[in-house]
Formats: sequence, structure tokens, C-alpha cells
Amino acid sequence: MATPSLRRSSGVLLHPTSLPGPFGIGDIGPAAFRWVETLAAMRQSWWQVLPLGPTGAGDSPYQSFSAFGGNVNLLSPELLERDGLVPASFWAGQQFPDDHVDFARVTPFKKALLRAAWDAFRGGKAPRLKEAFAAYAAEEAGWLDGYAVFTAIRESLGGISLPDWPDDLLRRNPVAVAAVEKELTAQIAMHKFGQFLFDRQWAALKAYAAERKVRVIGDAPIFVALDSADVWANPDEFLLDARRRPTVVAGVPPDYFAAEGQHWGNPIYDWERMAATGYAWWTARVVRGLRQVDLIRLDHFRGFRQAWHIPAGERTAKNGMWVDGPGARLFDRLRTAVGGLPLIAEDLGVITPDVDEMRDSLGLPGMKVIQFALDTPQNPYWPHNFDRQCFCYTGTHDNDTTNGWWATLDEKNRGYLAAYLGRRVEDPAWDLIRLAWSSVAEVAIAPLQDVISLGGEARMNRPGVAEGNWRWRFRPHQFGPGVIDRLAGLTELYNRLPRVESEEHIHSEVR
Repeated sequence: MATPSLRRSSGVLLHPTSLPGPFGIGDIGPAAFRWVETLAAMRQSWWQVLPLGPTGAGDSPYQSFSAFGGNVNLLSPELLERDGLVPASFWAGQQFPDDHVDFARVTPFKKALLRAAWDAFRGGKAPRLKEAFAAYAAEEAGWLDGYAVFTAIRESLGGISLPDWPDDLLRRNPVAVAAVEKELTAQIAMHKFGQFLFDRQWAALKAYAAERKVRVIGDAPIFVALDSADVWANPDEFLLDARRRPTVVAGVPPDYFAAEGQHWGNPIYDWERMAATGYAWWTARVVRGLRQVDLIRLDHFRGFRQAWHIPAGERTAKNGMWVDGPGARLFDRLRTAVGGLPLIAEDLGVITPDVDEMRDSLGLPGMKVIQFALDTPQNPYWPHNFDRQCFCYTGTHDNDTTNGWWATLDEKNRGYLAAYLGRRVEDPAWDLIRLAWSSVAEVAIAPLQDVISLGGEARMNRPGVAEGNWRWRFRPHQFGPGVIDRLAGLTELYNRLPRVESEEHIHSEVR
């Protein structure tokens, strides 16, 4: 797969869980198709999402039970009804909040939905899917078998975390695992079916987006969760002790986001072992990801050069050390396997010159976040310091919304931004959107919260805070009059129209 052209363009960051809809969480059904239509109406070229995997601790997309699987919480009940798998009566009388995700209610509902769909399927409903499901299970067996067995065992144990499993199952004793597979045959098949349904629904949505010249940017966390099918099925790929516990865990030292650093707790790869296999696990992960999206944002890119290793017993990230990663060797292997490097380097935080050098030598675009710019004229996040090959953001999922950020600024920094703009700041979110869109950055991205001018109440994540994140959802009425035309106008003004529109010289009112 060749690297897609990063010609001058723009897009919007919105995770599917934040879409509107009646089922307590955004999903990849009708509302997602309408969202794609909205992106096309705003003349955007990119839809950026967060990781799509099944969420674990804290409901975080960055703590997933699988680096390969899809989140069945995103399954659309309405599309399952269209397939003849679940009747609308299944959710009759269900009421969920529409302004946030209540995971405690949504997750059991979606599990019951999957079980109902599976029971209907194995009872003879939707027979046209039988052949496709069998082909899918065979094609994806390399990761799917381990994921389905892990998930079925975990549920049978009451949802306890992998390190707390009985020793014979934790260590994958062949006799013990074979016995459990026999006992849980139906549940294992159900989880395979759930992944089939997710991929089927997502593929239809992505194809719909492609028809409208909207491409998808995905997100791959560098590390995986300890409580995951990846660690269970591939323990030799990680730095674990004899009890299958991490010897070191991942994080970052103190930075802009957290005074004590961020203690992620993820196990760290045994890069020497991975090199001996030709980075087979990583290659399979990226190949799988590029079937779902057009471009992958590699979270914590600097970790491929050096990662912050925190001794497993530490409670904060203050005490740790930088340890070399695979460097360019991994990416050389990926380039060969994929036929290019359709990747974005998330190069935020503490970045050293050798990380910049590796990113540039690989030809990867980095990230610029304008909210980080209030410092000196030399700050690399001011648009006048950008190189062309980068993605510029007003903010990311880890930042406050721009209006929320502006509300916390002191008068000195407010004055600094006004001086940069050459006028008074009256509309902070749109002022930063204009700076991003007008910059030389090849691609400009704004979170939807900024496009619809929301405050800090709409923030998606607070790094270092374990609970209460990933819950925000937008409601259609929050699109005020003229928002679609306003973004479309800026996109034309700053020459970021999708290619077909640029060639046809389509004009719109600039506001």
C-alpha cells in the first residue's frame, strides 16, 4: 500500500463514540454516515479518529484489550436490524443520556446486543452471512483466534485482569487452554462473530467516506495494555518476568500535561526478540490497521527511538530512564512489507534531536499543536516556524478545547496571541482554526469541539486523570447556523479543498 499523497488539505478530529444517536454511545451506523456527509459538505478531506480497539481500563481507547480487534461498543443496532439479526423490539424502552457516554450502562447493553445477534445467526437468521463469516474467521485467524479465546476466558472468570488469572491459563498451559476452548466453544465463536460484524460495518462506512473523497486517519498507540490478548498470546514479545508480570512499564516523565509525568503501566516490547522475528507482530499490526484506515497516527513516536522505562514497582513516572528502541530498523521493515510508510509521527512532548532526525530520515510528517505556541517567537508550534511536511492541530484529544484553554490563559498570554493575530481575540477557537488552515502545514486538523466553539465542558481527555474521560458526545443542534459554510469557506480560501473540488474551481462564500 503506497503512502497516500499529503497534498494541502484539512480535516476534523472526532471519535465515533462522540457521534449522536439513541443508544448511549456513538456508533458506526446511520449517524456516522450522516457525519461523513457533513464532512463532505464542509469540504474536508480527512476524518481523524482515536484507536478503534475494544477499550479496557478507564474506557480509554489507548488501553485496549487488543491492538488488532474492533470495539463492539461501536456496533450499530440499526444495521444489525437491517441484517435481520436483531429486532427493534430488543432496545424498545431503552433510554440513555445523549450528551455523554455512560459506559456502565452502554457496555452491558452492547454485550447483550452481540449475544442476541449471535444467537439469531446460529439459529439460522441472515444465512447470507454464513460464507462471509467463515472466510473472515479463516483469513483473520492469526490474531482473531487468540483474541476470541482470551475474551471468552476473561468473561468466564468474571472480568478479572490477566495478571490475576489462574496460573495454568495465564501461562497458556496447552492442556488447560484446550479444556477451556472446548467448554467455551460457543462463546469463542460469538466473539469472532462480533469482530466480523464490526469489520463489516466499518468497511461499509469507510467505503462510503471514500466515495465522498473523505479519507480516514487512524491511531495506533505504541504500547498495548497488560490486560490484553496481545500480551496473553505473545508473552515472548514483551519484557516480562517468570510470573508474566512486567519488569518495566511505559510512561513519560513530567511534562506539560502532568507534573509527575504519566504512568501508563503498559508492558514494554522486547525489541531484540521482535527484531529476530523480522518485527512480524508489528508488521501484522500495521497491515491490519491499514485495512481499516488510510493513514495511521503513531502515538508516542519518540518511544521508537527511546522509551521511558519505569521500574514496575514505581507508582509515578518520575523515576525512570530512557532506553533505546528499534529506531529506523522497524520502519525499514514496515516500508518493505507495506510498500510505503502511510504514517504520522506523533512527536509531541520531550523530543530530542535524534528523534527529529529519525522522523525526517523516514520522511514522516510530524505534528504541530498551536495551543503549545504561547512562549517565544522561536517556539516551533507558531505557524511561522512550520515546515511544510507536518500536520497542524488547533488542539488534540489530550488538550482542552480551544475555548476552554483560552479561558485559563492569563492576560499576558492572551495579549501575546492578540499580538500574533494583529487584532483582538474575540473567537478563540476560530482564530486558531484560521491560523491552522492558513499555515504552510500540508494538513490542518481541528477537533469538532473547536469547529462548533465548545468550552472546557466538552474536553475529551485529561492526561494523568484515570476516570471521567472519553465520555463527550455532540448533539446535532450544536451545529450553529453557518458552521458548515464557514469551514467550507476557510477551506477554499486557504487552498485546502479536496482534490476534485480544487480542480473544478468550486467557489463558496468566505466568512
